[in-house]
Formats: sequence, structure tokens, C-alpha cells
Amino acid sequence: MQGHTSIRFLLSEKECTAFEKLGLSTVQELLNYFPKRYEDRRRFDMIPAQAGGAPVCIRGTVIDSARKGFGGRGAISEAKLYAGDQAVLCSSSVTLRWFNMPYISKLIAAGQELIVYGKVKESQGRLMIDHPEFEILEEGQDSSIHIDRVVPVYKLSSGVSQRRLRELVYEVLEKVEADALVPMYDVDETYPRVDAYRDIHFPESLEVKDAARRYFALEEFFFLQLNVAWKRSHFKQQAGHVLGLKKSLLKKFYEQLPFDLTSAQKRSVKEIAADMAKPVPMNRMLQGDVGSGKTFVALCAALMAIESGVKVAMMAPTQILAEQHYLEFKKWSEQLGVEVGVSTGNLKENVEAAQIVIGTHALLFENEHLSEIGLVIVDEQHKFGVEQRSRLIQKGVHPDVLVMTATPIPRTLTLTIYGDLDVSVLDERPQGRGAMVTGLRVKPKVSDVTKFIKEQLANGRQAYIVYPLVEESETLKAQSAISEHAKWEKRFSKYGVGLLHGKLKPEQKEEVMQQFRTAELKVLVATSVIEVGVDVPNANIMVIYNAERFGLAQLHQLRGRVGRGEHKSYCILISDGKSEAGMEKLEVLAETIDGFKIAEADLKMRGPGDVLGVQQSGLSDLRFIEYLSDPELIREARSMTDKLLESDPALENHKTLRARLDSQQVLE
Repeated sequence: MQGHTSIRFLLSEKECTAFEKLGLSTVQELLNYFPKRYEDRRRFDMIPAQAGGAPVCIRGTVIDSARKGFGGRGAISEAKLYAGDQAVLCSSSVTLRWFNMPYISKLIAAGQELIVYGKVKESQGRLMIDHPEFEILEEGQDSSIHIDRVVPVYKLSSGVSQRRLRELVYEVLEKVEADALVPMYDVDETYPRVDAYRDIHFPESLEVKDAARRYFALEEFFFLQLNVAWKRSHFKQQAGHVLGLKKSLLKKFYEQLPFDLTSAQKRSVKEIAADMAKPVPMNRMLQGDVGSGKTFVALCAALMAIESGVKVAMMAPTQILAEQHYLEFKKWSEQLGVEVGVSTGNLKENVEAAQIVIGTHALLFENEHLSEIGLVIVDEQHKFGVEQRSRLIQKGVHPDVLVMTATPIPRTLTLTIYGDLDVSVLDERPQGRGAMVTGLRVKPKVSDVTKFIKEQLANGRQAYIVYPLVEESETLKAQSAISEHAKWEKRFSKYGVGLLHGKLKPEQKEEVMQQFRTAELKVLVATSVIEVGVDVPNANIMVIYNAERFGLAQLHQLRGRVGRGEHKSYCILISDGKSEAGMEKLEVLAETIDGFKIAEADLKMRGPGDVLGVQQSGLSDLRFIEYLSDPELIREARSMTDKLLESDPALENHKTLRARLDSQQVLE
């Protein structure tokens, strides 16, 4: 049996259709369908005495099965599972419950033996597991692949059962020929790949499972980094513009600044200038913490490009941010005789004459005015998909590319996800910024918060008050911006109090922000819509309610909206203190303003999938995303990639591997 062998001959016609829905048609596809988790069925969990804690895996007998309601949205299927000594029946049972799944009652009956997996909760005085994963054990299975061992559990679709999929994988592993599973590139010559497949699907122990998963994770990250390196080498072979040789505009810009750039900003400008001067396209990331001055570095790059005779396009993720960049660029460029235009969904100004065009994704659809682009700047690049960035880049003839992010990314992830980019880091705060104080408060008195804000307002400052919800929710116990706005208006009746959230129309958002920028409004009640790019130097207070409901990186971004002026600034994180994990997260934020330390902590707490988002640069295709937080594995994969390309730069001795990489470049 070979890897390309169809599995149809092992299945019924009905099963073929169901397996094809899972994308499983060949032996290789089946073996590459790795378990999502494992159950150690050599021992099972006891039914806990109380709710909470980690999910449990229980083996028990159904002693009662019932259906409440008759179809539709109100139907509830219940089964009472008993596990333990008959003498303590009541204390050793748990109720399994499924909503709006009436067919469950036809599958489960009293007397059946079940293995269930789920989290125990308490409802109406009973221990419950809602929508547990379950498997019905049939007679004679005790000595099979389904019991008394570490058992794989797979992600399923309709028409495929755990037992059938498990049996099919086992049968294929018994019949497949070892040489049919030889890898395109062997990442571990001491570990035959066929053994790795057997160990990842049917491990003898949890330790064996971990070793097999690491083998395939290393293989996956090797190919990911090799693809990045291959893409980088191809990019560097393209003919680009030679820019930045003239720097008179840049010199005039420096002379008109009322402050000096930080050494990190100057270093980044030099790195960008060196890239722009090369006859190949620049492909650089400017990574800087909130408030580190990325905009000034981007303007420096734009001025060097303009003096070289090309136009510049800058894309921002929101209209508010695009128009803010426009105002900032225009303020500094007017004295230099440089024309700046803006193009957003409902605002177009000076686009035809502009040397720098700033906009949102609307820039993707500009044609006649963007043909002379030599430099593309993308702000908050993680907010854009790869296709969107590529589409804008293609407006120019192999333009230089500068992408910017205020989301600090740990070094190992930068190597993995953005390894095709050169990286400049802004790791200093600009001079003249006031100190930043972050405080964590559990259920403080509203009167105390109000008093503190009033003291700052009386000194001429402004404040943000942030909530996680736009409107009140019946299911989430959290405060909302709309309902609380009216209360703050009464408390600060002498001051203007605005309201900003994502459900407002773009023109309404801009009107509110303009009123806040000009200090017509002294307090802004808002949601996380202010997370990116809002710059009001006079605002020095941010109060975040239900702070535990925000992500750590998101809180850091929000905090970056204050501390942008010369005044001492305050970020107050308010929580109910009920979540231990939530308090741990908030304590990290209270202890440091270093975005890179926060990014590392966020990575450890939430994992890379939640930190980066599955849409980032192929992450949605990664099967072992948890290893993104394993620096040793990432370094090992990078080292293997470097050694291979050093010994065989054109992959002449690895033609199959090269063909795969070239096909990926075409697809991208």
C-alpha cells in the first residue's frame, strides 16, 4: 500500500462520501489526519465531587436516558451516567445534557457503557456535562484499540465515528509500506517516519506521543521556514528602485523638528536608507512598541523616496487612523513642499497631485494615480491579509515595502512568521514623554474613580473610560459603553463626555474623535475601537472596566493611547477579581510597560494561535501551532534550513523539494 493509494476499497460508498468531506481520500491524507487529543484509557477520572476544573474522561454506565421537549429549539436530551460502587449511586453519577440535538436520545439508552469527555458544571443542584464528547463501547471491545491504552481522538464530521476512523487508521498503518512514507526531507534520520506515524496515532505512552508530535512539528516548521527563506531569496533577485541616495528633504525635515529623534529611530532610518539604496526591493518590518515613534520613521522613508522621483502609498486599517496619518504627514510635509493626499471610503483629497497618498483598503482599488509608486508603507500590518498587502504592492513595479506594527512579537515568532522581512526595532520611548503609572484595582468605589478623574480634568487633562461591550448583554456579565455613558455624563456635567464605539457610522466616529482631539470633549467613553492609532497627547488617563475581559496585548495597545504627551499618565485596570487567570494577566500589565515582555507573557498564557490569529501568514494551515512557543524547536528548524541552503542554495540536489517550494510561491 502506497501513500497515493485510494482508501475507497476499504470503505462503503456512504463512508467514502463522509471521509471525502474530511478531505481524506488517500492513504497519505488519512495518516496525515493527526489526532486532536488523546485519552489515557488505561485509567479513567472519577466523577468529581464538585464542578469546575479541567475536563474529565469518565467511563460509566447509562442508568437513565430521557428526552425533554419535542424537537425544535427547546429539545433537551439527557442521560444519567453512573461510574462507581452501586452502594454510593447518587454520589457517583453525572447528568449528560445535549440541547437541540434530539437524535442523541435515539443513540444512547440505559445499560450502555460510555466513555465521555467534557467539563463538569453545576446546574439546578446537579453535576452536569453539557455537550460532552462520547463514545459507546460495544461488547468485546475491552481488548481492542479503543480501550486499555492511550487512545487517539480525532476531529470528526457527520457520517464518521471515532471508532470507525480509529479502526481505519490502524488498518492502514498495518498494511502501508515503510518506503511509501519516506519524507521529502528527513529531519531526523534516527527516527523512521513510519514509526513516527504509528507513534502519533497509537502511542504506547504519552511520552511516545509527545516525541512523535515533536517530530512532525519539526518537519512542519522546517518547511515553513524553508518556504520563507526561499521566498526571501526570490524577492531579493527582483530588480527594484534605487532610492534614498538624495537626502536634502530628510535633512530639512530634521532641522524643522522641535525635538531630536531617538537613537533607535535614527538607527532604523539608517537601516531603511541602506535597503532603499540597493537595486533590489526593500522588504522591511518596523517593529515598535506603542508610542515609540514609528510614524516619524515612516515619514523619513517617504521623503527619501519622493526625492528619488517616485510616489509613496501608505495604507492604514481604519479610516480614523488613515486620516490621522494624513493630518500628521501634511503638517510636517507642507513646509517641505511635499504634496500629501488621502483616499478613504468617504474622503478623497488631493489624490491626483499627491506625492504621498494615505488611505484605507480603498487604496487597493485606485488605479490611475498609483502607477508610479516606488514605496509602499503598511501600518498595523497584522490587521491586513497577505492578499491585501500583495494587491497594493503590485500597484508599483516591485516597490520597496515597509510594514509597521505596534504589536511586539517575540523574536522566535518573528523568525518564523515574518522571516522574509528584515526587521528594525524601536525599543526606546521618545524624549519628552511623561511617566506612565498602571494600577490594578478590584471593585473600587465609583466615587473614588470619579474624584481622581475630576482632579486631572481640573488640571486641563482628558480621559478615556473603556468598556468591553457596546450594549448590555443578557449572557455576559460586563458593563457596556452605551449604558454607562449616560452615568458619566451626570458625574462630569461640567465637562463634555463623548461616546465612541464600533456601531457608529464612520462620519460619526470621526466627528467624536475630532471633538476629543480639540478638547471640546474632555472625557471619551469608548470600546476597544480606540485600540489602534488614536493620538491625543493631552489625554493622560485611561480607566478600563472589566479589564480581565480584554487580551493582554489588547490592553497594552489601549494603554498606549495615553502617555503620548509630556504629562504624567495613568492607566487604571478595574476588575471584579473573580478570575485567577484574569488577575494574573492584569498583574503582568501593572508590572511593566515593556511590550516585548508583555508579548512573551501573552504567548505563554494564551498560546500562539490566540496571540497571532489563525489568518497570519499561513498560520491557519499549521497543525502544530502550539510549538510556536517552543524556542528550541524553532531554532532547530531554522538551523536546518540555513544548513541546507548553505550547502545547496539552488536546491539542485533536492529537486522535489524545490518544485514544492516554487509551486507555493506561485500560489501565493
